[in-house]
Amino acid sequence: MSKFAIIETGGKQYRVAPGEVLTVEKLAETKNGTVVFDRVLLVADGEKVEVGAPYVKGAKVEAKVASEGRGERKIVFRYHSKTRYRKLKTHRQPFTKVEITNI
Repeated sequence: MSKFAIIETGGKQYRVAPGEVLTVEKLAETKNGTVVFDRVLLVADGEKVEVGAPYVKGAKVEAKVASEGRGERKIVFRYHSKTRYRKLKTHRQPFTKVEITNI
């Protein structure tokens, strides 16, 4: 069993381990390309497991920003029957790719 953690960012929870590349909701501007996630819900290191209530005190996950971008195009189509109402819009969600360096 290897070292991993469960973090919360962007309203979602992710299971992360060192060396993984992860796509998360767009993060605000970062200093020198590094991010620190301090909302850690669980840390597991071999047989030792720490569970937070709700967060583990003093635990943090460090990551390096790999890239930023926008996701695939999603179609938003609105339609009302019998009234000739059709509206087509699209949406591309921004994201940040991070590489986990340290737990």
